[in-house]
Amino acid sequence: MSWRLWHHDAQYAGDTLDPATCPDDPLDLFVAWFAAAEAATTPYVNAMTLATVDGRGRPSARVVLLKEVDQRGFVFFTSYRSRKADDLEASGRAALVFHWQGLDRQVRVEGAVERVSEADSDAYFASRPLGSRLGAIASHQSQPLASRAELEARITALEAELGGAAPPRPPHWGGYRVVPDAVEFWQGQPSRLHDRVLYTAGDGGWSRVRLSP
Repeated sequence: MSWRLWHHDAQYAGDTLDPATCPDDPLDLFVAWFAAAEAATTPYVNAMTLATVDGRGRPSARVVLLKEVDQRGFVFFTSYRSRKADDLEASGRAALVFHWQGLDRQVRVEGAVERVSEADSDAYFASRPLGSRLGAIASHQSQPLASRAELEARITALEAELGGAAPPRPPHWGGYRVVPDAVEFWQGQPSRLHDRVLYTAGDGGWSRVRLSP
């Protein structure tokens, strides 16, 4: 049995995107687009697909949340014992995709991956709600779990152990930074004649070209 998913939705009608008028640094354009998505009250505006590949070349993807972006790159946090972390440590690279449907915009990022400093991981961990901090400690992320009751029992035991004290960041949890060497901006246009601008990092800085839709 099969299903034909031939949905012919309304035409894209976004702003135009021209490499000649784009800023020299793709991070400047990303910040401007992110701010526009926030202003448009895009749900989960910082949600991004994180794609990785393991040591045997098998790809994997999941949605995570962007927590910081600056000229150094894009930061997210996770367990260093998770499947995604195993992939990142094996390959040293990752790809990200942001999709802001209401603006007909997409951003793709590719680059090397590095761990953020322990101080930065400590600071972010301390800012999380208590329940999220307890969960990060109690969960053996990506490992088989017999039941939800088992996880809840770990949380209860941890709360009793801490006696109301703030839990420190566990050493197996922290941040990664994707340091971009390629960033593509996609702006939807009528008749699928989309505008695509690709930035590529080189010895002389960033260069950019228009790609065919």
